[in-house]
Amino acid sequence: MSKTTHYGIIGCGMMGNEHMRNIALLPDAKVAVVYEPDAGMRRAAQHVEPDVAFADSIEDLLAFKDLDCVLIASPNFRHVEQLELMAEKRALPVLVEKPLFTDPADVARMDAFIANYPAPVWVAMEYRYMPPIAAFLDIVDEATGGIKMLTIREHRFPFLPKVGNWNRFNAKSGGTFVEKCCHFFDLMRLTIGAEPVRVMASGAQDVNHLTETYDGAASDIQDNGYVIVDFDNGARAMLELCMFAEGAEYQEEVFAVGPKGKVEAQVPGPGRFWPAHLGDAPVPKLVISPRSPKGPETRDIPVDPDILEAGDHNGSTFYQHQKFLELVRGERMEPEVSFNDGKMAVLMGMAAQLSIAEQRVVKMSELL
Repeated sequence: MSKTTHYGIIGCGMMGNEHMRNIALLPDAKVAVVYEPDAGMRRAAQHVEPDVAFADSIEDLLAFKDLDCVLIASPNFRHVEQLELMAEKRALPVLVEKPLFTDPADVARMDAFIANYPAPVWVAMEYRYMPPIAAFLDIVDEATGGIKMLTIREHRFPFLPKVGNWNRFNAKSGGTFVEKCCHFFDLMRLTIGAEPVRVMASGAQDVNHLTETYDGAASDIQDNGYVIVDFDNGARAMLELCMFAEGAEYQEEVFAVGPKGKVEAQVPGPGRFWPAHLGDAPVPKLVISPRSPKGPETRDIPVDPDILEAGDHNGSTFYQHQKFLELVRGERMEPEVSFNDGKMAVLMGMAAQLSIAEQRVVKMSELL
């Protein structure tokens, strides 16, 4: 009989609940204990896992006897202190939501943490595991003949409400290009297989949250922008973000081009936001466009409906948890998304934020 793997979750808001729904789909896996200060979010967690235990503190959660691993899905600005507390109290395998940190001053603290932490640390980068993105990654080098240009476009809905409205402020979220876009900077590094050297960005808060204030402070989170990144192998990438474009058919579109041709992945947004009067939600697609002979090939990349229903990220949360569970059970030796991957994605986002603020090109060496 298989042993059940017991998860503890620190922070069980909107994303934590999505993780819970996906863990429930895994064989012999169970969320045993949650630390969540908000009563409404505790009720939501209990709806997913009726017999889950609730800890009064992170220390109490870490003292739970049968705990095998921990998921951190708390507000961004809490991740560093919570990882450090785990290092002090009980070093278990941990899946920590992006962004890994939000303040440039945290880099030294995080480097010290990882140098001494004895258990695996996996940074949650769900976008890698979206089926159309995974299919794109499988063929992109061969189909392009070597990537020269990579473009990522996200046209989506505004930031959703979060407990305490922390995601309305740069100081707590790290800024849009850290909070939201570290996913895309991670994809850039992964797809191109090189390191960033220069970042140039332009962005602003033009449409969303303009009249929102919380405890007397006005929201300052950006809602659109462009980022250009030069890589040390000569390739370049661009991100186009618009967070007032929820009318688009596809939410994410990723394009790679090289001397042999072009590959693109098209990813729809959350099915729960697709209007019923428009019929079925769009199906994810992969399009391969060779230069010679011309003739684009379009492939549908459907996602299992039960997995799709469990979250807002095109099934990726489930596939990520499948692999993390292998790590926890000793069936794989290293995290597929490393601490350094998470760190570099944040630093690229910080470079973009700095470029916007100071209206200049930022060298990555300034942040490393």
